[in-house]
Amino acid sequence: MPNPPVDPAETARFLERNAVESLPAGALEQRLGKAVAEDRPLRVKLGIDPTAPDIHLGHVVVLQKLREFQDAGNLVVLIIGDFTARVGDPSGQSVLRPVLEEPEIAGNAQTFQDQAFLVLDPERTEVRRNSEWLDMEMGDLLKLVRGVTVARVMERDDFQQRLEQGRPISVLELLYPVLQGYDSVAVAADVELGGTDQKFNLLLGRDVQQAYGQEPQAVLTMPILPGLDGERRMSKSLGNYVGVTEPPEEMFGKLMRVPDSAMGLYYELLLGESVPEGPAVEAKRALARRIVERFHGPDAPEAAERHFDRLHKDHLPPEELEEAVVDAADGGVVHLPAVLADHFGLSRSEARRLLGQGGVRLNGEALGETDLDLAAERLQDGVLQVGRRRFKRIRVAS
Repeated sequence: MPNPPVDPAETARFLERNAVESLPAGALEQRLGKAVAEDRPLRVKLGIDPTAPDIHLGHVVVLQKLREFQDAGNLVVLIIGDFTARVGDPSGQSVLRPVLEEPEIAGNAQTFQDQAFLVLDPERTEVRRNSEWLDMEMGDLLKLVRGVTVARVMERDDFQQRLEQGRPISVLELLYPVLQGYDSVAVAADVELGGTDQKFNLLLGRDVQQAYGQEPQAVLTMPILPGLDGERRMSKSLGNYVGVTEPPEEMFGKLMRVPDSAMGLYYELLLGESVPEGPAVEAKRALARRIVERFHGPDAPEAAERHFDRLHKDHLPPEELEEAVVDAADGGVVHLPAVLADHFGLSRSEARRLLGQGGVRLNGEALGETDLDLAAERLQDGVLQVGRRRFKRIRVAS
């Protein structure tokens, strides 16, 4: 990551260089100049609702920008939205988000914080939970919402679309951007970052700060990384994500599935570079090696790539296989859908469907829809494969 310049104008240009928008124009430079004059770091805010336990590469895009602010001498205020997670951010949603239970929110919050420090500098990070200030008295809540009009909140595209489609909008959802805006008041944010889908919330934060007599924050919106399908945003709920703590071989294999059409964005947003010239598959391998090294160290990429080639080029099982112990029924047969359910996490109906599609192999040979019950001796010490990357060695209990 390049070293940022010192001059406020140059620093602003450096930090804005791969953002989608920096709003309002000139605000970031102005805040940087004021911070220099006051001999203090900027307070740069990111709020995350812990609705899922793990960070993926989509989060890394914004975290990297925060790290650039840190490297320029500023303080990141990472707000874990343990209170707003109970409300549910309506950004990009066509229906009301489900409400999480508090133990799940707490567990997700800790995991997210720990994983964020794989990118952020802990010494220049202030971690806060917005339950500190949002679990407020009714009088304080009334003061907060008094300064925001329904017309202003209804400007957001998500709400407009849902109204046009006749979909319900909860009053709770109307409150969400107001509560997020109050986060900026509570931590006296100079700058707030978020994805392009957060633009409305970030700008409303400026309104809320002004209502409380604070100078409004500058806003930077960052591009959204597409998922492994190359189209929809990376999301764990969509199953098209790469988690930053996934095993190296899983991370490498997933990145090799990124469509060629999305490689430019992956290089730009994750590495800050253009795609190198040459065959697309080599550029993809280079990306996968660098991402694996970043999160798992210099020794991990070689082993991860060897594992990938063994499975996908040589069509061999992994060198090390987990063992699955299964029981044979009377007559010495093993019911395969039960094995797939117990040891591969499939439902029995999914298991039958995969068998019918040729998605299950035994020692490299595709099984079919008639292979529901197999002789124990045929399975004994065999390698059972589900899909492309899931293997287990079968041992039939005596």
